Amino acid sequence: MTQTHTDPRRPLEAHGPIVPCLWFDDRAEAAARFYTSIFADGRVTAVSHYPQSSDNPSGKPRGSVLTVEFEVAGQRFTALNGGPRFTINPSISFFMYAETPAEADGLFGKLADGGAVLMPLGEYPWSPRYGWARDRFGVSWQVITSRRPAGGSVIAPCLMFTGPWHGKAGPALEAYARIFRKAHVEALERYTASEGPEGTIKHGRLAIGRQALVAMDSPIDHGFTFNEAVSLQVMCEDQAEIDRYWAALSEGGEQGPCGWLRDGFGVSWQIVPTTIAQWLTSEDSAARDRAFAAVMKMKKLDIATIQAAFAGKS
Repeated sequence: MTQTHTDPRRPLEAHGPIVPCLWFDDRAEAAARFYTSIFADGRVTAVSHYPQSSDNPSGKPRGSVLTVEFEVAGQRFTALNGGPRFTINPSISFFMYAETPAEADGLFGKLADGGAVLMPLGEYPWSPRYGWARDRFGVSWQVITSRRPAGGSVIAPCLMFTGPWHGKAGPALEAYARIFRKAHVEALERYTASEGPEGTIKHGRLAIGRQALVAMDSPIDHGFTFNEAVSLQVMCEDQAEIDRYWAALSEGGEQGPCGWLRDGFGVSWQIVPTTIAQWLTSEDSAARDRAFAAVMKMKKLDIATIQAAFAGKS
């Protein structure tokens, strides 16, 4: 199948290292079309496919769409057709900052259409216009009218620490600030005794270069928590970066297959090289299939081994 590239990628530093990955059964293409239609600058940047030459662990048809990479409001995403194993829930949502209430109204209406409203759009103590919605694909968005930090991102992943992970938002943000380059905790608002479990995090914000990561604790038993359905990819320039992030983020957690891991706070990450899209979207289907097969055999990804497989030298 032909691979799709709408135009070249911008340098990594223009985006930041984190690319959220959304796990769908088989709706990655439809989801990417929906999200890119909401913003004037929305665009699909690449499409990869499962191997034609062999079956795959997800049980998807040979040659069917594996991933759709897209960008909205300057934030990159990956939509993955991974099968029915995991289901997206609101433990990871996405803050979307609007400049005006009117802009918030428009964004919220599009995102809630065909989905469900989790918190009604309206005026709240923290914003003149805020609402929380789950869209038609199961992804949760918190639309907020607020002044974002200068040069900061319009979209920010929000981690809700609930259930067994309640109370870990603060330690998680502090750990991520140590792990990521150009990272620092820029806001940390705690609950008072009259508001909730005293000292836990009402709202925390981590800046990673131009990107942001939001975190909060929730004492409510929602019946869900973090899983692999929304993971955070860390795009690495070389093997040294892969080694460093793999070791740091998996400490106290669990190392998984194909570059996936779960950190000590329950959050799922993928530690991947920036070159992975070049291998998996190559016009050379045989080389592409060899690279995919090599990745399937690994836990921590090894750039040299994948490159050798892609080149047919393994």
